[in-house]
Amino acid sequence: MKTSFGVIIGNRDAFPDHLAKEGRLEIIAVLKELGYDCVILGENDTNYGVVETYDDAKKCAELFKANKEKIMGILIVLPNFGDEKGIVSTLKLANLNVPVLIQASSDHIDKMGRKFRRDAFCGKISVCGVLYQHGIPFSLTTLHTCDIKSDNYKNDIIKFEKVCKIVDKIKNARLGQIGTRPNAFETVRYSEKILAFSGITVEPIDLSEILGFINELSDDDPQVKEKMEFLTNYTSTREFPEVGLIKLAKLAVVIDNWVKEKELDGFAFQCWPSIESNLGIVPCAVMSTFSEGLVPAACEVDIAGLIGMLILQIATDSPSAILDWNNNYGDDPNKMVLFHCSNLPKSFFQDTSMTLHPIMKDFRGEDNTFGAIQGRIKTKPCTLLRVETDDMYGEIKAIIAEGNYTDDKLETFGGYGVIEVPNLQSLIKKICNNGFAHHVAANFNRVGDIIYEALNNYLAWNVEFHN
Repeated sequence: MKTSFGVIIGNRDAFPDHLAKEGRLEIIAVLKELGYDCVILGENDTNYGVVETYDDAKKCAELFKANKEKIMGILIVLPNFGDEKGIVSTLKLANLNVPVLIQASSDHIDKMGRKFRRDAFCGKISVCGVLYQHGIPFSLTTLHTCDIKSDNYKNDIIKFEKVCKIVDKIKNARLGQIGTRPNAFETVRYSEKILAFSGITVEPIDLSEILGFINELSDDDPQVKEKMEFLTNYTSTREFPEVGLIKLAKLAVVIDNWVKEKELDGFAFQCWPSIESNLGIVPCAVMSTFSEGLVPAACEVDIAGLIGMLILQIATDSPSAILDWNNNYGDDPNKMVLFHCSNLPKSFFQDTSMTLHPIMKDFRGEDNTFGAIQGRIKTKPCTLLRVETDDMYGEIKAIIAEGNYTDDKLETFGGYGVIEVPNLQSLIKKICNNGFAHHVAANFNRVGDIIYEALNNYLAWNVEFHN
């Protein structure tokens, strides 16, 4: 479905009406060009279809309420000064509680007479001030003023859509938890109650139930055969041990059915040590396929890490991974090694293969540890995000950083890459001093500003952007 925005065209009687009329037609055309739908007053619903008076606000609010299920966010467009009371009345009466982006059209030096002067520069400040007074959060365009048809504003709308999608999904997220965290990993503990207060639901299932469902599947089940073929083609391997492949396929079938039944947006998995002892595989490859298919899967039952993966995925429309802040890189203070052992989605890798687990085979034996995904991460820009529930303060907090994966020499195992982050030492101190876990969600692309806007402005989380 296309994203749909509610649109409010501001107008003020002391300023040229024709500018508001033209602005309404321009924003409709821009949204159509970008592939978005809009909910906007008709030209005859009010004077030119704009919002100025309280009666205009009531009409616009009723229209928005009638389309509540489809409106993802609201665009306030100010072709002239606009009427801040009409705008805030619309938002309060509609009560949609969605993100709001405020645009103001630019004046032009050669058009500063009464017929074409806009004063939207000033009007935007007035609108923002009144929204602030009413406790209504909002977003701003990159430039204080910009033409409706400008590339700057089009890019702002595209970014704003991502903000809206993050807010909408996280307020209604459904996450799965398979098993319990590894005993030693108190670092990934979280508060289910704090998450629930923010709209995030966690659906737990015991690992024994998963194993029980696997035991009910026959080797020749059509779903199992289909998953076996899929896993065989997913990534290269020197050898596919048939017994291990069948177990991986059954695990994938059971999780897939459970995810669909519970309508989950992602899941966190008890990836060691029980499943190796009781089923004889590592689940990494299966988790990798889900993350690659945009159902993020976090290891070691890291629900908070899973939330970070989901947020990054929404912001980029691409797979996310969960990694360890793992190693220094020589003496370079701004470089480190990000690593896991590994369930990264295959699109993260330069080249990858499915192997025995490089660590677990030393503890559980080669016969019980097939299914790890190994390779080097591509050299691309990236965004890192760590989310936590903080019981001491009763809040959700997050830290965001941006950097670049580099091609610095490194020979090791697992899923790994060297990343450069400006002022890295300061970032790591913040992580240590504020109780963040040793895991971090990662994604290609730089989207820190989008994520900060969504989490800080609209979800009211305690967020730091290390930028």
